[in-house]
Amino acid sequence: MNKEIFINECKKIGIIITEEMIKKLDIYRNLLYSWNEKINLTSITEEKEVYLKHFYDSLCLVRAINLNEKISLCDVGTGAGFPGIVLKIVFSNLNITLIEPIKKRCVFLEEVIKQLNLKNIKIVNERAEIYSKYNREIFDIITCRAVSKLKIICEISIPMLKVNGYFIPLKGLADEEIRESEYILKELDAKIEDKIIYNLPIEDSKRTIIKIKKNNKTNKKYPRNFNLIKRS
Repeated sequence: MNKEIFINECKKIGIIITEEMIKKLDIYRNLLYSWNEKINLTSITEEKEVYLKHFYDSLCLVRAINLNEKISLCDVGTGAGFPGIVLKIVFSNLNITLIEPIKKRCVFLEEVIKQLNLKNIKIVNERAEIYSKYNREIFDIITCRAVSKLKIICEISIPMLKVNGYFIPLKGLADEEIRESEYILKELDAKIEDKIIYNLPIEDSKRTIIKIKKNNKTNKKYPRNFNLIKRS
């Protein structure tokens, strides 16, 4: 996906990409490429692939939710900053928290935020299930991209959501994971409100966005110890 196609495809989903945004995305891409030689950030480094599989794919969150309001958003297991950094570049109104347990990746994210002069974005160097225990009902939206199985990441993420907030994970094919998550979603008093399936442009691979609404405060026994979550 070259930049012209990226801009056109974003326009189709209601996003206007400015020259300033492209400039910041290019700085981000260059940092990703140079740092990837030192630490493991991504196997995708070619410009056209980065624009398609990292930048455009991250922005597809707008298929499920309006991001033009001033809202608090948490990106769980952000890794190299997808989707959180990309969302912040394009939607400056968002107040974003990036949760990432690996310190080296956090150092990279700090450098990206500094180079791009991004405001109202913070990095939490912590395991998400630990952060979730002590930061409950604080975010309007929580998202993640290709992080763990749905039933696991639901238990970790939903306690951090405000009541009536949304957990919106970005997935590939997810029907089996959705079936496996029925019990824990009931326990967490949350419900799948929508499932959005679309094809990624050019390569035509399938993607799924799951929109989960939190209906009531989460029982304080959740999230459980991570080993127990996995065993269950």
